Amino acid sequence: MTHPVRTYAIATLTPVVLIVAGAFGGGVWSWLALVYMTLFTFGLDQMIAANDPGENPARDLPAADTLSASLAVLHFALLPLVVWSISSAGHGIAPGVALFIGAGLFFGQVSNSNAHELIHRRDRRLFALGKWVYVTLLFGHHTSAHLKVHHRHAASPQDPNSARRGEGFYRFAWRAWIGSFREGYRAEREAIRKRGTGGTTPYVTYIAGAAAFALLALVFIGPDGLLAYVGLSAYAQMQLLLSDYVQHYGLTRSETAPGKYEPVGPAHSWNAGHWYSRHLMLNAPRHSDHHAHPARPYPFLRNAPDAPTLPSTLPAMAALALIPSLWRRVMTPALSEWEATRA
Repeated sequence: MTHPVRTYAIATLTPVVLIVAGAFGGGVWSWLALVYMTLFTFGLDQMIAANDPGENPARDLPAADTLSASLAVLHFALLPLVVWSISSAGHGIAPGVALFIGAGLFFGQVSNSNAHELIHRRDRRLFALGKWVYVTLLFGHHTSAHLKVHHRHAASPQDPNSARRGEGFYRFAWRAWIGSFREGYRAEREAIRKRGTGGTTPYVTYIAGAAAFALLALVFIGPDGLLAYVGLSAYAQMQLLLSDYVQHYGLTRSETAPGKYEPVGPAHSWNAGHWYSRHLMLNAPRHSDHHAHPARPYPFLRNAPDAPTLPSTLPAMAALALIPSLWRRVMTPALSEWEATRA
């Protein structure tokens, strides 16, 4: 019998090997890393139609946390390696661009998904790993904003990370980045006030950590290293914002009273069941079940048959969102059709 975490391990660790080879060797390895994160994954999604159920939530599955912790540790090594390779290894412009895009997709789709998984863990060591993955990507505030704002206000006007119907990605990204930073900070200050303990918010760690990592890139690699680091982090942040944009686009909760909304349910997240990208992203496309059970580890997330389904894979829809006119051409009828089923 295949171990329930094995496919997740194969899907997420294979690009690590290719990116390391591309960082040191350049050439074809850089291109293979890019092809794996794009064409290969999309191709397997089209060929394999399996939509296996989630594991029994009562089952003990320590390998899931072991893989998540391993991916976080590998991220901490992989990010500076890629920064060094792009800025200093001298593999050439084309392989460097391929490595930048391929590694950026890995940090955006795998590292972000894994950090998201870890910050939902009750084990403080695992939580810290997830938080520091976000800090290394200069996006530490997402830890607070996701847990204390998004999960409370998803699919309502109070959530900066829920895209409105007709809102283009670029307008959304600007609003979501600033809004999540502000609302996450406000939520942390409110938590301190309610505890009555005083003290500082985690934003001190987020900002100081980001500044420290940027300074390390500048000191040890130079201005080109700093530029590569900021560029990779921005690209990874864009991937996370694309995921938020796609997974909640146009879906809203009914207002039951002024400022009060119905509970978050399966109808308030777009899902995707494509087999390989789902394993690559640690079941992130099973988004409705995650909102229903935020602490449920990724192998246990289940398909929600009564939830809206994206027209294509989550990575493909994220790419489509980069062209707002095409996005609206595909998603306007999809959203209208979903709304008609609920009328």
